[in-house]
Amino acid sequence: MEFIRTHQLDMMLILSAICGFLALMTLLTESLSRKKKSILILMELSSMFLLIFDRLSYLYRGDLSGGGVLTVRVGNCMVFFLAIFIPHLVTQYLKDLYKNEGELPYIPLSLRICEVLFAAGTVLIVISQFTDLYYTIDSQNLYQRSPGFIISYIVPFLIVILQEATILKYRSRLSRGLVISMLICIILPIITAILQIFNYGLSLTNITVVFVVIIFYVYALKELNRAVETSRKNELRSYQEAERIESAMFEETAQALASAIDAKDRYTHGHSTRVAAISRMIAAEAGFSEKECDQLYFTALLHDVGKIGVPDEIINKEGKLTDEEFDRIKRHPILGYQILSSIKQSPYLSVGAHYHHERYDGRGYPDGLSGENIPATARIIAVADAFDAMSSSRSYRSSLTLDKTREEVEQGMGTQFDPEYARILLHLLDKHMLDGMYSGFKRFDYYN
Repeated sequence: MEFIRTHQLDMMLILSAICGFLALMTLLTESLSRKKKSILILMELSSMFLLIFDRLSYLYRGDLSGGGVLTVRVGNCMVFFLAIFIPHLVTQYLKDLYKNEGELPYIPLSLRICEVLFAAGTVLIVISQFTDLYYTIDSQNLYQRSPGFIISYIVPFLIVILQEATILKYRSRLSRGLVISMLICIILPIITAILQIFNYGLSLTNITVVFVVIIFYVYALKELNRAVETSRKNELRSYQEAERIESAMFEETAQALASAIDAKDRYTHGHSTRVAAISRMIAAEAGFSEKECDQLYFTALLHDVGKIGVPDEIINKEGKLTDEEFDRIKRHPILGYQILSSIKQSPYLSVGAHYHHERYDGRGYPDGLSGENIPATARIIAVADAFDAMSSSRSYRSSLTLDKTREEVEQGMGTQFDPEYARILLHLLDKHMLDGMYSGFKRFDYYN
């Protein structure tokens, strides 16, 4: 106690500076609600001025100058007022806390009584200034306790007790850490107030109040961080759900469009879906990322979208096409590119439609690209597309056998097909990974 008595003025100066700094930091904190920020700033500034006035009262006691007498009188009056005003701010903080975080639909009666006690305490302070109810200042400008000084402790004591009761009663509405910190913040001033009654000349309660305000600030930030983290997680979940719904809608739309394309040819039902599935399997074996495999799947699913612009009589013609009809067919990659390139958020979609008929040796169409100048996705789709075409019946021929299909793929390696992706396709055949699509490869005819 003697250490505090000796150094309390320096402690008051340091702690008041800390309170002013906390008030500035709270002012700059944008994530706090406007009301909570206002309450915390008032608590910090009130604590700062509480220590300033208390310190000035000590420094100017016994000073008989006009300024000294005024400072001691005003200082002591403000110390008594701020000593009940800070608990009153705690009441306001609790009201806001239970309304928002605790979602309590009403203000607890105990907190309403706290507000009445604050009003009564303020009236008693005013009365004490004219009746010397709490203290007197003698002719030497020295502060002396009056017999009724104990009354000044009763009002804040009752407020604190009611606040404690409120926290305990509604503890289930707040986090455990917050309840414990609030209880500590309220209990500490009670303990120091009792000690101060028996240690005249010490400002234990006022100094403790500052520590309480600091704890309030720290836990306000902690709860703010928790709220921000919760909000971030909720936002992330909402984003993921929206992304899932958007992805599902995109997939369903792409699938519906692919089905509409395949429906133009009575022999190619399911062609686009099978090409997309095989393309994804080839890409996965080639080491593509999951995202790249997904993008390739949708690219392959829509690779024939340009056939929308080709007349049905040409697509379903039995027998050999004329040169003019074949030129119309050869235009579908360009039409597909024009259609899909308008989808700005998924520019990769148009690549497969545009280049899936290019050949590795440069003899394909529409641009005559060769080798690795052809985008990798288009080279994969070209292999899968040709494989499914050979494995399915067409208007002009029946499906090929497994051996014949393998032979065609092997012969096309390095000429029609990228050799790497063609080898992967053959590897998938060897592992029987495509059996489920083509009736066990006894004969690749879906329509027998």
